[in-house]
Amino acid sequence: MGLKISDLIAKEMPLSPEEIEVVNTLIPIKEFKKGQLLLKEGSIARECYFNIKGCVRSYQIINGEERTTQFFVEGDPIASLLSYLNKSPANHYFECIEDSVLAVLRFDDEQKLYNQYPKFEALCRNSIEQEFGKQQEILQNYLTKNPEERYLMLQENRPELLQRVPQYHLATFLGVQPESLSRIRKRIAHRNKP
Repeated sequence: MGLKISDLIAKEMPLSPEEIEVVNTLIPIKEFKKGQLLLKEGSIARECYFNIKGCVRSYQIINGEERTTQFFVEGDPIASLLSYLNKSPANHYFECIEDSVLAVLRFDDEQKLYNQYPKFEALCRNSIEQEFGKQQEILQNYLTKNPEERYLMLQENRPELLQRVPQYHLATFLGVQPESLSRIRKRIAHRNKP
């Protein structure tokens, strides 16, 4: 795998040869297998990630059932911010649902990077702000729309997930049982028939 994180960062801002060397050292790119957990509930997040290839889901276990809260695909940052920043136990899991290639940044290395090169802090802050906006929209849609409307929004805004993600994960993300998701899909398909 010849890809380096500096190749991706250089698309966002110019890097000096010294900065290229530092970011490639502090932010390695690693491969993770489908089913591998990046974070477990109760553990402290010591790393954050940037998704280069693959799909990762965030989920919680509530009353013995998994509830998917987010999917992270190519170009998405992946972080359990409260756990990572406050060194507190996470209340969720991160699981690779496809073989994935992720850039990995450890907390201590992030602090070194910011202290040595403050311009990286602005890049990371922008990424976090974008992700926060997405999370707000997901929460707002979950609270104000019914499952069929949420499915239609997912179909419109993130259609790739409908092909990549198992139906039972999609169902928990939408807040329904898999059987209900099947009925929603059938209703929509029936309405869309010519």
